[in-house]
Amino acid sequence: MTQVEREAMAPALQAANLGHHYGQHHVLRDITFDVSAGEFVCIVGPSGVGKTTLLRCLSGLQPPTEGSVRVYGAPIAGPPRGLALVFQDYSRSLLPWGSVIDNVALPLRSGGMRKKQATDAARAALHEVGLGGIDPSAYPWQLSGGMQQRVAIARALAYQPSIVLMDEPFASVDAQTRADLEDLIRRLQVDLGLTVTHVTHDIDEAVYLADRIVALAGSPAGIAEVVHVGLGPVRDQVETKLLPRFAELRAYVYRLIRGARQGRVRESGT
Repeated sequence: MTQVEREAMAPALQAANLGHHYGQHHVLRDITFDVSAGEFVCIVGPSGVGKTTLLRCLSGLQPPTEGSVRVYGAPIAGPPRGLALVFQDYSRSLLPWGSVIDNVALPLRSGGMRKKQATDAARAALHEVGLGGIDPSAYPWQLSGGMQQRVAIARALAYQPSIVLMDEPFASVDAQTRADLEDLIRRLQVDLGLTVTHVTHDIDEAVYLADRIVALAGSPAGIAEVVHVGLGPVRDQVETKLLPRFAELRAYVYRLIRGARQGRVRESGT
């Protein structure tokens, strides 16, 4: 079997018996789950449970102290090629002294791409996120919060990743902008065939976006349950949220999170 065939059969992203601690403080324990190619998985859990630590381990930015992370079957020892990360705080992830086009082109230029090619790719990415009409020489601080987060998403897309990890990317915007960004990332995930792992504290957001939801619980955190959503590939902010299945899932995941606050952890599964 060739390397390409092995990669095609392997999950896009896989955590196996993953654990992490900071000194004597144990944050994660025995985290095992995988994300199939083209799947949208949300990670939820109580505040402070370790969601961001898990995402950093999955991205290769932070080596786990136990277990392993694999991307298409290959163990990682740092951020792998083909994986992009979108952070929560766009005001800190975007360079304030760089123009919009320079921010989006930054990872491409850092990778050695010629300036014109990087600029063309950055313009295409801005168009993908609905910012094709803005002045590319504008600075991030001249844009609204929602537009800044679109720039951050465009920067991730310009890299042409197959896997995108997102750390509560919509937490700092208003409700209407959040809904618009949810629809944007869902459309991009379907249209571009992206594999997305998305950390959020918002249960409605997780149910609306995800194919599966990984609920964390306990201290140190383990997997309380992996919930299959089953709402189909096409979602609508009104119609989807009126479905009985949506209400059932929201209540079910809420009960999981409430149970997590009381420290009840079920056996993990996928």
